[in-house]
Amino acid sequence: MDQDNSSEDESVSPSEDPSEEELPCLPSGQSDGETMELLWQLRSQRRQSSPELPETVTRLTAPDGSLLYLVGTAHFSDSSKKDVAMTIRAVQPDVVVVELCQYRVSMLKMDENTLLREAKDISLDKVQQAIKQNGLMSGLMQILLLKVSAHITEQLGMAPGGEFREAFKEAGQVPFCKFHLGDRPIPVTFKRAIAALSLWQKARLAWGLCFLSDPISKEDVEKCKQKDLLEQTMSEMIGEFPALHQTIVAERDIYLTHTLRQATRCVEPPHNAQSAYSTEVPAVVVGVVGMGHVPGIEKNWEKQLNIHEIMIVAPPSRFGWVLRAAVKGVVVGVLGYACYRAGGSIGRALLSLPAVQSLLETLRPPCALSQQ
Repeated sequence: MDQDNSSEDESVSPSEDPSEEELPCLPSGQSDGETMELLWQLRSQRRQSSPELPETVTRLTAPDGSLLYLVGTAHFSDSSKKDVAMTIRAVQPDVVVVELCQYRVSMLKMDENTLLREAKDISLDKVQQAIKQNGLMSGLMQILLLKVSAHITEQLGMAPGGEFREAFKEAGQVPFCKFHLGDRPIPVTFKRAIAALSLWQKARLAWGLCFLSDPISKEDVEKCKQKDLLEQTMSEMIGEFPALHQTIVAERDIYLTHTLRQATRCVEPPHNAQSAYSTEVPAVVVGVVGMGHVPGIEKNWEKQLNIHEIMIVAPPSRFGWVLRAAVKGVVVGVLGYACYRAGGSIGRALLSLPAVQSLLETLRPPCALSQQ
């Protein structure tokens, strides 16, 4: 796919370590063009025209004949990792698109043990980073959702996103395959979600997330791959927080559909292979998304989509800023008193801490920040 045609997609190099790729031994003495043609033909031979794929795979067709194999996954699932690997090996795609954005791309290159430790450890640094990146309310909501992820991680002993790492690894073993990040940036999602909730709904949601303690088994996670159970769960959430479902699920369905359609376009063969192929050929794309997004992507696949509407983040209201400033003002007052009691040198040392500086910076009104 021509990368210039997909400005919203984020591309990642599938393999930076050549030792990880399982490409065949190529004859020596060939030119670059001959090597590319050989690899193109090799991929075409490996590609199955009518593959037998898992039940979690949905096939969609673009107007130009390009094919999308959409793999619906459970984010904590060994079975999903196998489904992704089987699909990519069978169809030998031109592009692999995953339900990640640039803010979560680090999980692709971290090993399972590191991810497991990171998912369980919600440190002060993580809280500060989330608030600095997303604002106070959205940052705290992100931390609460990280707590939910940590709860599942602790219950299952399994790091999240294994299917995305599997897709990244398998894409690196397919000649000419590109790897795209297809999800909406997470700060936009959190800010729009918080803005859509009333103060009472925010309190109820935070309370529920804070006291989440129900045990979760691996069988429960695998059941999430069944559409009927998933739709029942989603219906329950819609009844309680319809605005939250709209921003976190429905809007991301639209965004994911948009990026998947951008990827599912005709591709141009290598120059030396054009004698055997037409100028452009239909693309084969594998999309890896949570099972909850599959119905929405199917529903939106042939619709006209307005992507700009779901990227707008409304500025914080004056009342919201005053409320946050009041809370932070109390904290700063306590901090100032502590500095006074501790003495001048210790007080200055406390005020120079990054966490304190970040807190003071957030106290500045939005108009003052915009004038910088």
